[in-house]
Amino acid sequence: MSQRIWVLGAGQLGAMLKHAGMPLALDVCPVDINESHAPALQADDLVTAEREQWPETLVTHALAQHPRFINQNVFGRLADRKTQKELIDSLGIATAPWRNVANDITANELRDQLGERVLLKRRTGGYDGRGQHWLRTDEDQVPEDWQGEAIAEQAINFDEEVSLVGVRNAAGDCVFYPLTLNLHLSGILYASVAPLARLQPLQTQAEAMLGKILNALDYVGVMAMETFRVGDQLLINELAPRVHNSGHWTQAGASISQFEYHLRAVANMATPAPQVIGQNVMINLIGTDYNPAWRELPCARTYWYGKEVRPGRKVGHINIVSNNLTEVRETLVLLGDLLPEHHYREAIDWSLNAIESL
Repeated sequence: MSQRIWVLGAGQLGAMLKHAGMPLALDVCPVDINESHAPALQADDLVTAEREQWPETLVTHALAQHPRFINQNVFGRLADRKTQKELIDSLGIATAPWRNVANDITANELRDQLGERVLLKRRTGGYDGRGQHWLRTDEDQVPEDWQGEAIAEQAINFDEEVSLVGVRNAAGDCVFYPLTLNLHLSGILYASVAPLARLQPLQTQAEAMLGKILNALDYVGVMAMETFRVGDQLLINELAPRVHNSGHWTQAGASISQFEYHLRAVANMATPAPQVIGQNVMINLIGTDYNPAWRELPCARTYWYGKEVRPGRKVGHINIVSNNLTEVRETLVLLGDLLPEHHYREAIDWSLNAIESL
């Protein structure tokens, strides 16, 4: 009988974990947190999650109480940006200067401490650009309902956004993918490129940072570390204790995907080093209808989530991979003609420029 792994959350990440579990003979069961019936958990089942936080429901209560919920004590700590920042600071790892928004602190006080441009972030929730509030001018104020509910960060004049996805097993062994270059537009990830030889000099620094965090938390599974590159230094932006959008390229571009790695670690299977396959570009599909013509693109694979299409919503992604850079370029150009002009022209051009600067 195959090992059963329950996944708290039934979005696209849960679906991709389920798919990755099939070749491993793992019975991966994503669970909608709002189901009316609690899952029939067995003592030897395992529990993981595709999200950092969740409300108290019948389902989440049942899963969170299971003794084999891997990393159960980590999620709340990292889902709260305040306690996440405190962890990073305690380990002596570089991150943007920040302050807690509490005790009726004013915008002027925050600007005095952090500089002219300050970004407020809700302590919990908020993604794809949501849950953020800029203090850019003297007229901008801290909203009353953000007191005690947010942190303030110094705006970083970064050169690039770079992420590292790694996995740690129960024995403490860590494996990492090459650094990934990312493009965010309006706070939403639109494109990722990996590997890039010019980022290789930063790989050791990045692995030391994420490895220190994984070990400090005794974490098991995949974690993503989003960073800002400032010159030859990396600053942590945020941590995600789960499989991550910027690691989606590994589905087509590595011998072991991030989804398979997570399951291997959770189920205490081997986690050998991955083989990277060619040059990879991942393009997110944001609020756009499915187009069958995507299937005709050379060296491209479409991953459609089956969700209702709404503005700003991630509804799929396309992985482009080849050892032939000309083929990657041509596919990107063809894809650009099949996507809406808004934002996608910038994302396609950015991706073409990224692979030119290998």
